[in-house]
Amino acid sequence: MLVEEYLAKPLLAEAGIAIPKGRVASTPTEAADAAATIGDTVALKAQVPAGKRGKSGGILFASSPVEAREEAAVLLGSNISGYPVGKILVEERVDICRELYAAIINDPASKSPVVLFSTEGGMDVEEISAAHPEKVFRQRVDIRHGFDDADARALLAGTDLEVSLQEEVARILAALYARYRALDAELVEINPLVIDRTGTVKALDCKLAIDDAARKRHPDLVARVEADPGRAGTALEREAQKLGLLYIELDGEVGMLANGAGLTMATMDVINHYGGRPANFLEIGGEAYTKAKPALELVLSNRRVKSLLVNLCGAFARTDVMAEGTTRALVDLKPDIPVFFSIHGTGEEEAIAMVRERLGVQPYEVMDDAVKAAIQAAGGR
Repeated sequence: MLVEEYLAKPLLAEAGIAIPKGRVASTPTEAADAAATIGDTVALKAQVPAGKRGKSGGILFASSPVEAREEAAVLLGSNISGYPVGKILVEERVDICRELYAAIINDPASKSPVVLFSTEGGMDVEEISAAHPEKVFRQRVDIRHGFDDADARALLAGTDLEVSLQEEVARILAALYARYRALDAELVEINPLVIDRTGTVKALDCKLAIDDAARKRHPDLVARVEADPGRAGTALEREAQKLGLLYIELDGEVGMLANGAGLTMATMDVINHYGGRPANFLEIGGEAYTKAKPALELVLSNRRVKSLLVNLCGAFARTDVMAEGTTRALVDLKPDIPVFFSIHGTGEEEAIAMVRERLGVQPYEVMDDAVKAAIQAAGGR
């Protein structure tokens, strides 16, 4: 469950992490009133459960209440990454001296939380890793012992952060981990964590994702998140809900169908690793036999999709049974984009033969090769 910035930031403030002054507005008049209260120069930030809002036109600036009203009228009712904008966060514009990056993530490789920190904030962590790999510092956390100020100081000792700031940033990292644990989070990210002209360290943004399995432990927060009309999702996501499918529309070009959440997430990671961009997350489990057609209709309805990657792994479910439903759906749907298969596990020989005979497509022996081919067909690397 993604939690929008206007709800996430107060949770950081409760943990003693400084945030800019801000007010939520649902109308241009409310935005003008907020600007008059906060200060003439403000940022207006669309509140939608999506990242990269700045690149999508979801963050505007105003230097007066009148201008705030005008910019709010542009944002409210617009569409950012497929989500309608019903609320904006009107926030004081911070005079930034330096931008940092801080996050707590779930790491599937180590099966542990990992603390991430970089002195190169303001970019996606993937961009930071590519541009300055030596400046992304990671600390795996043993959940039996946690992560405290001393652990944070040890992590920061290897960075080029000024010694005078390390104590405060260490305190913030420890508080961020405490929030991560208390909220049953999958991700808590501050990007950027800024140092303003007064030397104050502030969270200028916050991305928060909570484990869906923990929703019952946070009823008040869940109720506030779901009360927002914008949470209904994109048109395709709403259609998926009617079909009983967990589908999340993304902004990439490589459509995906894989059995199981773990395999789907791993496939997304591999697509990103090779420079591609996934177009969706779709949880179908072993129900590819019965739900392949409506699932593929969702994936293919996304006009951004330029290639389709089908990744089947047989463990509890047989790949030949899943391939039966998938190939039957593709024969019916007749997609006009190239389709690539990776099939491994129980029943793979039968499944591979079925795909080859029915679709004239030869599945790849190695998943990475199927991913690379799908990315290239979609116009990627």
